[in-house]
Amino acid sequence: MAFALGARAGGLPLAGKVVAIDPGHNPNNWKHLAQIDKPVPAGGFLKACDTTGTESANGYTEAAFNFDVATRLAHILKAAGATVVLTRTAHTPWGPCINQRAAIGNRAHADAAISIHADGAPPDGRGFDVIYPPDTGITRRIATASKRLAVDVRNAYAADTAMPTATYVGRNGLDVRTDLGGLNLSTVPKVFIESGNMHNPTDAALLESPAFRQRAANALAHGLEKFLLG
Repeated sequence: MAFALGARAGGLPLAGKVVAIDPGHNPNNWKHLAQIDKPVPAGGFLKACDTTGTESANGYTEAAFNFDVATRLAHILKAAGATVVLTRTAHTPWGPCINQRAAIGNRAHADAAISIHADGAPPDGRGFDVIYPPDTGITRRIATASKRLAVDVRNAYAADTAMPTATYVGRNGLDVRTDLGGLNLSTVPKVFIESGNMHNPTDAALLESPAFRQRAANALAHGLEKFLLG
């Protein structure tokens, strides 16, 4: 069941705020490998347009998880008054490319942007982590705000889902990366969340659950609300 974000006197809590939501990958990418393998700008270097993403042992795909949580999150944020821009609103033939995903949030002048993913790590690793850009080079102008967004999302996701922070990457559920075009090309505060490890049986069972996906969306909404309202 969806929930309502905290009400403020005089109107909806997120009225006037713009949020860009990027459901990572696309379930049809595997049918279009030539297109998604094509190199595109990724912030000082070239990287493949996109990848197929991962899946659980039961065949539940990361792309399906990402899109479901993104759709649930968009519903919550819109109900709270936010303007929501999605990088993908349907299962299109393939893509969009990573540079196009960043551009969508930039064109919207989003107050915050989040890219939703799930990991495909070794099966003995559990948990989630939130990735943000470093305070150097091309991402310096968004780094401080992006780190604050990462902390707010990390705190809310841990509290609302009870998913542990990752045991195999990052530190305390946070990670800094320079190789993600979606972060490097962003001109607005942005984070990636790896919502759990699809190769770990315990995590996968949660990610496959509609009830958990609703909790995940609620948690991300809480984290975004905390960031947006300061």
